[in-house]
Amino acid sequence: MAEGDIRRGKAAGVRELAVQGVLADHVRAVGDDERRRLRAEAYEIIHPIVFCQFTRKRELKRGHTWCATSLRRLEPRCLDRFHDDMDAVLDDIFRNAKVPIHNLEGWVSRRMQVATIEGYRRRRGQRGALQRPRVPGWLAAALGHDAWLLTLAVAVLDFVGNDIPAVPGTWPVDAWAQRRAAMLGADNHGDISHDIETMLAAMRTRPRWHESYVERPLAGKQPPVVALTSESTEDDPASPTAGDDDLLVELAALAVDAIERRVAAGEDPRSVVVDVVRTVFDRPTATAPGVDDRVAACLADSAEIDRLTAAVLDIVAPGGHGE
Repeated sequence: MAEGDIRRGKAAGVRELAVQGVLADHVRAVGDDERRRLRAEAYEIIHPIVFCQFTRKRELKRGHTWCATSLRRLEPRCLDRFHDDMDAVLDDIFRNAKVPIHNLEGWVSRRMQVATIEGYRRRRGQRGALQRPRVPGWLAAALGHDAWLLTLAVAVLDFVGNDIPAVPGTWPVDAWAQRRAAMLGADNHGDISHDIETMLAAMRTRPRWHESYVERPLAGKQPPVVALTSESTEDDPASPTAGDDDLLVELAALAVDAIERRVAAGEDPRSVVVDVVRTVFDRPTATAPGVDDRVAACLADSAEIDRLTAAVLDIVAPGGHGE
């Protein structure tokens, strides 16, 4: 039998189980070897769908036009993201394919968004962060059910587990100060650092909970991207600006991902855009001097914020319908 016939034969096994509506049950009942075989078969069927309908769109949003042309051209970080998404989609197939499925590709296409979101939540859990950041009842009571402190607590729980690199000083203080002003009013001149410490002190009243859901995932945060290029020298013609474009593209990708998740969760798009852009871009860097000044000027202008929000929403939710 030719290699192509072997592959088609293996893939037909997955399709037959799906058509019979027993794929998920079968996968749970078989041993590890058979499970690996079925996963490999499903991978061969599904990976073009995931790349064309999901990965390519994400890479174009990030400005990675080269990565968007072919699976083989994905850069290492982009390839890691693709494998994360593939794992999420395959897990979803083997968990939920319990009804007759005559068009496996179409079924996967309809479930892909949900599957990848759930995959992201599971990855948060693997990092030790809460999959769905929410304030437990005991913490809400300790904070006096103060709306702003509850919002800040959710921001902390989201930040420790998201993909945005660590920031100097541990917390994105400036971004949260902007959110505070938007929520409480510009005339409310409270101390954001005091608010953070008040909220963290309440969290620390449950030491094990705080260590599990704040300290541990925070310790695993990726170091700031900008630190990788801080040792440039004038004698090197490739330094210090050779990596500027790549750095900004990577930061933009992180911003888009964070905005997309928070808008999808129901947060106000304008506030989210201001918060994320300030967190990711509005700070001095060794490789992109002046970027923070331009961002600060933009975020100080209400009309510019409106234009920026509209532009970002065109990327993360074109036509108001998402991807």
